[in-house]
Amino acid sequence: MVSGIIYRSYRPGDEEGIIALWNACLTGDPVTRLRFRNLVLLDPNFDPEGLRVAEEEGTITGALYAVRRRLPMIGTELEPAHGWITFFGTASSSRRQGIAKRLLEEAEAFLRSHGRSKVFFSSYAPNYIVPGIDGESYPEGLAFLQAAGFTRNYTAAAMNRSLIDFRVPPDVAELKRQRENEGFTFGAASDSDLVELISFATDVFNPDWGRAIREGLLQRLKLDQILIARDRGKLVGFCLHGGYEGVAERFGPFGVDPSMQGKGLGKILLYDCLALMRAQGLHGAWFLWTGEQSPAGHLYRRAGFQITRRFDIMSKSLH
Repeated sequence: MVSGIIYRSYRPGDEEGIIALWNACLTGDPVTRLRFRNLVLLDPNFDPEGLRVAEEEGTITGALYAVRRRLPMIGTELEPAHGWITFFGTASSSRRQGIAKRLLEEAEAFLRSHGRSKVFFSSYAPNYIVPGIDGESYPEGLAFLQAAGFTRNYTAAAMNRSLIDFRVPPDVAELKRQRENEGFTFGAASDSDLVELISFATDVFNPDWGRAIREGLLQRLKLDQILIARDRGKLVGFCLHGGYEGVAERFGPFGVDPSMQGKGLGKILLYDCLALMRAQGLHGAWFLWTGEQSPAGHLYRRAGFQITRRFDIMSKSLH
């Protein structure tokens, strides 16, 4: 231990110091007090013991947050083998003193004490800050994780698109007319759609998507920001914006029943949603997470989205 540095868990009153450190270190991903409160302190899985800090002469000079699931995302599933690290940082004046290494060791010990055998950076739902480590923005952070034994699982691409010049292409409008003539319908969601929509998002895709829709509607998400597609009455796809943290320009989640892929339903929903966003006066659309070479990734690129960042989702065995 470096003389004068105290290592401990979070205490009430640490918020200002952690946020100040966060914004000094994670300059590409700044946070407000409200976001820190919502994403960390009010997370149902928050445990003060998992939020490790280094303090020197009353100032927080390092922080690292480890979390394990205490509340199931769906059913009774607690992912008992897994833990996550969602952020870490060390003050520039205190680096290369082993602070981050010590904080990581304490976090790993915390996760092991709760039976976790694998830790991820940072694909944690529901309250991840970023999908993984952005090595271009944080080369030292990437090097630290690699030196600590983390390896890359896969890479997520973040994308955005300016909506200032957005128009629905004639071929997409024609495709929509064809599908409507075949019995498909496209439109804004209503209360009568919600039970089926949330079940569809949860069961067909990801429990976090169903959660995002439910919690979004309890906050600032409006029904007319959700578009759904039906095939002769059966829900087969959906698309929305503003579902995460009430950020109107944040696009997604978005999905089409795998059995219906190849019909262009995703393309129709995507363009309809972008048109809706533009009609509301929004100047851009963005999201954090897709596979660059996935079918969705190719669809986004054809629709004018550009990659803005890449995040490596990494993991490490705790055995």
